[in-house]
Amino acid sequence: MSERLIGFSGVSPLIALSMLLLTVGLLLALVRVVRGPTIPDRVIALDFMASLVVGLLLLLGATLELLSIVDIAIVLALIAFLSTVAFASLIERRTREP
Repeated sequence: MSERLIGFSGVSPLIALSMLLLTVGLLLALVRVVRGPTIPDRVIALDFMASLVVGLLLLLGATLELLSIVDIAIVLALIAFLSTVAFASLIERRTREP
């Protein structure tokens, strides 16, 4: 039981590698959010980060066999989509104003 608390004892190397690559992608997207030259670049990077977090949650849910994590991932994906649409309309309104 202590192995289960310390880490993922039964995780396949492929899932562990996938989680690592998603985490690296999150860090790179965070750099783009901080250093992005324009606001649309930052919005796209935030949307990409949300997609990566959804992927991490789905992998975690499959690994731990918890369906509630899958529900959380679906809600996060919906919120990320709606926020991206809201940011896009805000950016469009700003560019139209003289």
